[in-house]
Amino acid sequence: MKIPREGAAKTRQSLLTTAEEIFAEKGFRNATIAEICERAGTNIAAVNYHFGSKQALYIEAWRHAFSESIKAHPPSGGVREDAPPEERLRGHITATLCRMADENNREFWFMQREMANPTGLLEEVLREEIRPLQMRTAGLVRELLGPLVSDREAKFCEISIMSQCMNPLVARWGRGKKNAEPDDPPKIDDIYAYADHVVRFSLAGMRALREAMEEEHMGLKGGKKSATLETGAGNS
Repeated sequence: MKIPREGAAKTRQSLLTTAEEIFAEKGFRNATIAEICERAGTNIAAVNYHFGSKQALYIEAWRHAFSESIKAHPPSGGVREDAPPEERLRGHITATLCRMADENNREFWFMQREMANPTGLLEEVLREEIRPLQMRTAGLVRELLGPLVSDREAKFCEISIMSQCMNPLVARWGRGKKNAEPDDPPKIDDIYAYADHVVRFSLAGMRALREAMEEEHMGLKGGKKSATLETGAGNS
């Protein structure tokens, strides 16, 4: 008997949403298809029909969680693409931090589970989905640094910015214990204030690096000119 298209779509969506919750909570290995199906109100045959395997469901659940997260927090942060690079970086960083701190963002918890107990199942989909975000960060960094800063230094700046955004402390905003203990690590109470700090800190560092490279370049050019003049004077 053929399943009505509307009913099939609803079942698939229910499986994805439920799988997101359970995989984010327990990780791939500790989650079971039986538990997912029970909570979703369907049966194991539905998983096989829509996804083919637990592995495929895991991948699609992460992809769906990522997609929903990006919809909620677009990478531009609402900043126009023709805005100055400083403003575009601000929008990008703010959107990234809000995404990481969002209590509804299961994508983050998937990654936490993966780091603690890797499966290798998300490697390809991560390259596919995360790559555009990495390229966006890299492009903004290069635009702000200018052409004189080396690719190596530009990569270090990119890693520095994203490390500030991906710090586990960011995720504690809105997720941490209500009553913190004295020995608990610090908690970020205002994600927008922290975003502003990351932007100012990163821009200041890149500005200093750019200025240093420009001064070095001008010094080298000046040295070459002097050497040329001295050589010319000696031959006259």
